[in-house]
Amino acid sequence: MEPEALLSKLTNEAEASGYSINPDRAFALELAQGLALNTGRYGYPACPCRLASGDAKADRDIVCPCDYRDADLDEFGSCYCALYVSAEIARGEGNAAPVPERRPAGGPSAVRDTIPDSGLPYPVWRCRVCGYLCARDNPPGICPVCKASRDRFEIFIGRPSG
Repeated sequence: MEPEALLSKLTNEAEASGYSINPDRAFALELAQGLALNTGRYGYPACPCRLASGDAKADRDIVCPCDYRDADLDEFGSCYCALYVSAEIARGEGNAAPVPERRPAGGPSAVRDTIPDSGLPYPVWRCRVCGYLCARDNPPGICPVCKASRDRFEIFIGRPSG
């Protein structure tokens, strides 16, 4: 996808979900270009401000929007790469500032290798983007809240049978 079209898509999706894209259009377009480049390179839109490994499973936490976006927005007013910004920054009432890296060394598997078995009849799946939870055999194809794809879900409680 061309960067202009990608930025337009990201902006529409962000606004529909209550998020804001950086109002500095030239800056946001450079980030969209990086996302497009990474999609072509790896097959997924890895954050353009982080080093992706090329392993989709290992990098799923840095697929845009990354797992760290909401915490970064809450604490700093922008995400790590500053593509997503707070409403105040979007209105011009502040500027994006540097955000420290939250991603653990070694990626997400370095933090959470095992998931407890709860004994529940269904596993609980969590959307890594927005936190939506659902209890069913498999995650939904698309998150009903943020529209993230199935591969952005992780088992939160329990284990799927099979």
